[in-house]
Amino acid sequence: MISPFQVSCTTWAAHESVLTDLRHRVFVIEQGVPEALEVNGEDVDAVHVMAVLPNNTLIGTGRLLADGHIGRIAVEAVYRRHGVGRAMLTALIDLARQQDLATVHLGAQVPAIPFYQGMGFEPEGEEFLDAGIPHQHMVLNLQRDGKDACIKGHL
Repeated sequence: MISPFQVSCTTWAAHESVLTDLRHRVFVIEQGVPEALEVNGEDVDAVHVMAVLPNNTLIGTGRLLADGHIGRIAVEAVYRRHGVGRAMLTALIDLARQQDLATVHLGAQVPAIPFYQGMGFEPEGEEFLDAGIPHQHMVLNLQRDGKDACIKGHL
C-alpha cells in the first residue's frame, strides 16, 4: 500500500532529537560511520528537511549548508527506493535556489552516483574516502524557478 509522506523544512533546534536518532541509525549503526565524524557541529546553522508520515514518524532527513553543501541525507531502510530521497533532495535544491545560490554540491557515496546524476548532478574530481566509504564529489548548477521548497510526496 502506498503511504503519503510530507517533506517539510525545519531547524536543528526544533527537531534535533529525532534527526539525530535517524542519522545515528543510518550512518553510525548501519554504515559504520564513527559517531565523532557524523556529528560535526554544522547542524545548528544548516537548513534541514524532514520526510514524515501522517502519524509523525520521521522517515528521512537532509540538510543544506550556507555554502551550498547538501549532506546528511538519510532515509530509513524500509522507505528507500520509494521517492523519499528524491523528494528531500528536490526540496533542498529548491531551498538553495531560494537563497540565490549558483550551485549546490555534495559528496555522494559511490553506489548513489546514478541517483544524483538522475537529479542533474555531475561528478567532479576523483573518488575519495569519507569515513572509510568511497565518495564522489558532485555539483549541480542552479537556475532559480520560484518553486516552493517544501513539497509533498507519496510512497
